[in-house]
Amino acid sequence: MTPRLKELYKKEIQINLKDKFGLKNLLMAPRIKKVVLNMGLGIDGNDAKTIKSCEEDLSKIAGQMPVKTKFKKSISNFKTRKNTNAGLKVTLRKDKMYEFIDRLVNIALPRIKDFRGLSLKGFDKFGNYSFGVKEHIIFPEVNFDKVEKIRGLDITIIMSSLNKDHSLELLRKLNFPFNEERNN
Repeated sequence: MTPRLKELYKKEIQINLKDKFGLKNLLMAPRIKKVVLNMGLGIDGNDAKTIKSCEEDLSKIAGQMPVKTKFKKSISNFKTRKNTNAGLKVTLRKDKMYEFIDRLVNIALPRIKDFRGLSLKGFDKFGNYSFGVKEHIIFPEVNFDKVEKIRGLDITIIMSSLNKDHSLELLRKLNFPFNEERNN
C-alpha cells in the first residue's frame, strides 16, 4: 500500500508544480529525494545506556535503525576524542520518507509548545531545507514516561529542484507550516 502523501504528490502536486513553473516535463518538477534525521549526543555519546535509549527512540520515530556517527578528530575544548560516538543518524527514502513527512506535518509539529511556524531561513542554495526540533518527544511513537532526557533532533529534507523557490512551493503544497511574518 502506497503512502497517502506519495499518492497526493503523484496525482496532484507534481502536475500543479509543473504547470505553475512552466516546466516542460513532469520529471523536472521538484521532488523529495530523502530525509535525514540527526541526533547529536555530544559528551553523552560515551555512555552506552544513553546511546541505547536514544537509538530506540530514533528507531521508533524513523521506522528503521539509526547509524552511529563518530567524531572525525579530537578537539580538547569540546572534550571530544577521535572515533568516539558523536550521535545518531537515519536516512529515509521512498515510502518511509513520505510516511515520516506525513506524521511530522500533521501530528508532530502541531504538538510543539508555542509553535508559530517554521522559519524560511532554513533553505540552502541548492533548495534543501533543514530545521531543528528541540524536543524529540513531540513524536507520538516515543513514550514520554520512559525518556530519561529530552533531546533535540535535526531534520534535513533533500530535494531535487531548480532553486529555493521551487522547494518552498513543494513544501507548502505538502502543508508545511511556514511563518511568513517573522521572516520578512
